[in-house]
Amino acid sequence: MRERGADLLNRSADVRALDDAHPAYDRILSELAPDEARILRLFANSGPQAAVDVRTWRPLDVGAQTVAPGLTMIGPRAGVRYIDRVPAYLNNLFRLGLIWFSHDPLDDLPAYQVLEAQPDVLGAMRSAGRARIVRRSILLTPFGTDFCALCLPATTAGFEAVAAEAAAAST
Repeated sequence: MRERGADLLNRSADVRALDDAHPAYDRILSELAPDEARILRLFANSGPQAAVDVRTWRPLDVGAQTVAPGLTMIGPRAGVRYIDRVPAYLNNLFRLGLIWFSHDPLDDLPAYQVLEAQPDVLGAMRSAGRARIVRRSILLTPFGTDFCALCLPATTAGFEAVAAEAAAAST
């Protein structure tokens, strides 16, 4: 281990060395599902995404409970194949250091209005009785931004073919 550490320090002293990508990127690519790549592309192209928690309402929030945490439109917006896996996908992306679950809401009010009108949010509000919605956001970390820029192309032939078919079908 000491030898590997010394090697790292020696390489860091070489000002001519070109290290374009973080060494973890190769391992991260092997730990991503295809749907997770779609989610990362959504973040890279569209920026932070709205998320809400549905909580029971109690005076002064004493005894309030979270009924449905982290509800988003990320799955449909990214076009993932397995919508039910989106929470697991997001947890994996967080584990890898690519995304961050922020307590801060976005300034994009329409994004929350659309999200709060979705059946899963409305159902959670009904089950909570007197409900309160907590607006949050999910965004790429700087590490995630760099990863997307270096590892995920903006377009692929598969996406271009699907887009062309959709355009042809709508005309």
